[in-house]
Amino acid sequence: MHTVAQILIGLVAALHTYFLVLEMFLWQRPPGRALSGFDAETARLTAPLAANQGLYNGFLAAGLVWALVVDSLATQVFFLVCVIVAGVFGAATANQRILFAQALPGALALGAALLAA
Repeated sequence: MHTVAQILIGLVAALHTYFLVLEMFLWQRPPGRALSGFDAETARLTAPLAANQGLYNGFLAAGLVWALVVDSLATQVFFLVCVIVAGVFGAATANQRILFAQALPGALALGAALLAA
């Protein structure tokens, strides 16, 4: 179960790295606009906000990678709970898809990490 937990945490970290790239660098391009559904002008106007979100997603990814490297359950739990809270808040305030794209993978990885402990 430890290996499964590590793989799931790695996948959540990779997902948040993808979010970083999408929000910081591709927001005004077709992949970012497809995600947001924004026209070119709205994407341009919201790009600074998206870049800020992307940076936070990068910090979550970095924290999860660090948690894997030091093999610390407490650090894994902390960053996975941060991912889940961010996903629930995003679903409540922005788009319900965030619950499934962010909170659910974080919750699955957290469950696996706790079961492995």
